Amino acid sequence: MMGDGEASEWGRRVVFRKIGAQGERECQNCNKEKGFLSQTLPFCIDCLRSGKETLRPFIEKAHHRSREPFQLVPSPPRNKFGISCQICVNQCEISEGAWGYCGLRTQREGVLEGTSSEKGNVSWYYDPLPTNCVADWVCPGGTGTGYPQFAFTSGPEYGFKNLAVFYHGCSFDCLFCQNWNHREMLWNPRRTTPDELAQAVDEKTSCICYFGGDPTPQLPHALQASKKAIKKTKGRILRICWETNGSMNPKFLEEMVDLSLTSGGCIKFDIKAWNDSLHFALCGVSNERTKRNFEEVASWTKERPEPPLLIASTLLIPGYMDEEEVRGISKWIASLNPEIPYALLAFYPQFFFKDLPVTSRKFAFRCQEVAEGEGLRRVRVGNMHLL
Repeated sequence: MMGDGEASEWGRRVVFRKIGAQGERECQNCNKEKGFLSQTLPFCIDCLRSGKETLRPFIEKAHHRSREPFQLVPSPPRNKFGISCQICVNQCEISEGAWGYCGLRTQREGVLEGTSSEKGNVSWYYDPLPTNCVADWVCPGGTGTGYPQFAFTSGPEYGFKNLAVFYHGCSFDCLFCQNWNHREMLWNPRRTTPDELAQAVDEKTSCICYFGGDPTPQLPHALQASKKAIKKTKGRILRICWETNGSMNPKFLEEMVDLSLTSGGCIKFDIKAWNDSLHFALCGVSNERTKRNFEEVASWTKERPEPPLLIASTLLIPGYMDEEEVRGISKWIASLNPEIPYALLAFYPQFFFKDLPVTSRKFAFRCQEVAEGEGLRRVRVGNMHLL
């Protein structure tokens, strides 16, 4: 086992190696020219969507390569004699001395140790409002919607700030992760209590946004911190927001909805893909739980139409996201509530998809047309500066 600094440096060297020049490549399964493909996952979107078992070993190997530098187990552990963790969709069964898929918990003498409701592996910083949040175009901090109940001003909240809470660790293994460096902090020995995190909220903090990594593996901690922060502010505006892959245990989702709904905050689901086989290829985990949880939150959206409770987003990865995927996602969201805002985000080459190009402007706006054509009324192209 390497030391913390040694493992981190090895991971950085592996991730930043030259993967290969950007360019169109032939699918290694169907042998057809299919546009941009990464050497990490050299199969076209049609083949990945097919769910062919012959591709499974290659997909699994790609994810193993992305996890090994950070000492993460290759797949969710399944030991019938282990202790079951029920926080997320992976439901890891962790044996003595072994670790869960997120890298945040291990079993020691019959007890799960690591992060908990009282100990969080987390960092945070302040973002002046309005900020580049996925929801900034529809949220109180960016627009003043919900004023005066949920916003300090009738327009953008200049002079106020967001407490951006970055949870290390994730329940997915996205090969294209835009914040992959959270993995370098997994073995950080310092742990933060909910009280310490709540103390970071001052008189100019009008919202907290939990992201990462993903807040899902550490939701017991985030929920505790939220309640303490709200109590500290004594009834003034403090919105609780989440940016997540949506893979949490539904019992935690209920608490998240309650906090966001009553505070004027929102839950932002990152919908990585529509097709489950494609989702597994890209993220190492099924999207079935994410879809069910999204539908559950959607059932609450009419309780508070403004500001919107639920926002969806999708990263437009060249070669691995197409109009068919966007159409499937958009049609589904529109069937739940056509007023749910949907952000289509430009991709920047990162992590193990570093050999792909930035999303093209033409493709981004074509996807917007597709989403609107399926009945969604609030669709936006985000990360415009990258196009």
